[in-house]
Amino acid sequence: MRLSLIRVQALAIMSVASLLVASGVPAQSVTPGDPSSSALGDAPGASGAVDLGGSGGVEQVIPVGPGPSYPRVPRGITQPPEPFGLQDGLGIESSTPLVESSLPVGGRLGAVPLDELEGPDDGLTIDQAIDRLLAINLELRAQAMEISKARADVLTAGLRGNPLIYTDASLVPYGDFDGTAGGPTQYDLNITLPIDLNGKRRRRIEAAVRAQEVTEALYQDAVRLQIDNLYTAWIDVLAAQATIQFLKAGLESLETQKRMTEQRVRDGAMSRTEFNNLEILIDSTDLTLLEALETFEDAKRTLAALLLIPLEEAETFPVRGTLRGFDLPSPPIELLIEQARAIRPDLAAFRLGVHRAQSEVRLARANRVDDVFLLYQPFTAQEALVPGERMATSWAMGVTIPVPIFNRNQGNIARAQHTVVQTQTQLENLERQVILEVQRAEAAYSVTLATITRLQEETLPAARENLELSLAKRGTEGPDPISQIEAQRAFGEIARQYLDALVRHRRSMFRLNTAVGTRVFP
Repeated sequence: MRLSLIRVQALAIMSVASLLVASGVPAQSVTPGDPSSSALGDAPGASGAVDLGGSGGVEQVIPVGPGPSYPRVPRGITQPPEPFGLQDGLGIESSTPLVESSLPVGGRLGAVPLDELEGPDDGLTIDQAIDRLLAINLELRAQAMEISKARADVLTAGLRGNPLIYTDASLVPYGDFDGTAGGPTQYDLNITLPIDLNGKRRRRIEAAVRAQEVTEALYQDAVRLQIDNLYTAWIDVLAAQATIQFLKAGLESLETQKRMTEQRVRDGAMSRTEFNNLEILIDSTDLTLLEALETFEDAKRTLAALLLIPLEEAETFPVRGTLRGFDLPSPPIELLIEQARAIRPDLAAFRLGVHRAQSEVRLARANRVDDVFLLYQPFTAQEALVPGERMATSWAMGVTIPVPIFNRNQGNIARAQHTVVQTQTQLENLERQVILEVQRAEAAYSVTLATITRLQEETLPAARENLELSLAKRGTEGPDPISQIEAQRAFGEIARQYLDALVRHRRSMFRLNTAVGTRVFP
């Protein structure tokens, strides 16, 4: 009893953890309301060679010449921010995998027809659950906004630098200019326009579009991982549901055996010890059933959190599905690997990340030369020194050209080039990991399929035959109670092994779907 209570407490703790994961609690901290933070992880291909904050840091001022005709031009005002490069927390964050529920161990399992494990006809199917997950899951909905933010970054990248209007009054005397060589007072109006001569804007747009493509691929991978979480929660519900039915069948068999044994004890044909052992086994099975019911309710709460099912319906909504699956052989491993390499969105994200890194190299090279600033001074007025003379007016035009002698963006160019090599290396490593993941998933499926086939064709029929023989009368004598108890114990162990094989086989089917990135099995 004490062990059962400890198990229930542990299941309750796992329930809270699973609900936190299923309700969208991110694995990494995100600052709420901060537009620079993201529900996305690190995006491949970001070099960090571009300042995401636009003006950022200390403002750099174009060198000025003598007099008011040369405007002071802050670069942070005339150049739009560049919304790409290395962002802390950019890229869709991988969903935290759900922990598989631990089924209670103990008690006696009975025989249950496979068709009774499918659930009610009006229950929620796995296809309906996937459709609902994609439509209303809050975590996916929040992550989808990263695509909208990436599109906004493309818009920002295409903005042109704003012109500047500068006006001043100079040579204003403290009093008047009588008796001095100063003056006359001068009034100026300047218009300064930044001109991009080497295609920085075009390179910014290119890099931002590449970043958007990476974000879209990462979101697709987040969908894949979230569906894998749905698979885990779904199997947990079906496994707990099947365990309950197996335990109830075993409990009914034990109750029938108890009534028979009780009568034989009264007749003196059996000892009280055997009857007590049977009662202990019934109590153990009943406690295990209680734990299985709690595991079932916890699994349904986790599934309801993923599917945004109301709290009042979390433990009551019906689920329809089977652990049996189909006895389908796995496709050739070469075909599965080829499909995974072509379909997996995380691989697609890194391939796009290579292109993104290359676009940032081109952007870094374009940033070697700053914008040229064209100055147009349409109006300059000077007051007359002699009273009665008219005011003199004039115009001027000039250009400010930055000369890249010392700073030619060498460091950022080198950093962007290294990022290309780094992303290509990460892509190669990820391809190897995907191949290994597919191989492991296919091997697990083949082993569990062989296990179930052998259990159904050989082990279960033999255990059922032994159980029937132990229950049969031997001539004028009744069934041997010791042989009967041993046969039931052996059948219960085989039934538990069979149930565990069903659960592992169904998980292996879904795991292969996730590894390949498409529905290989229904």
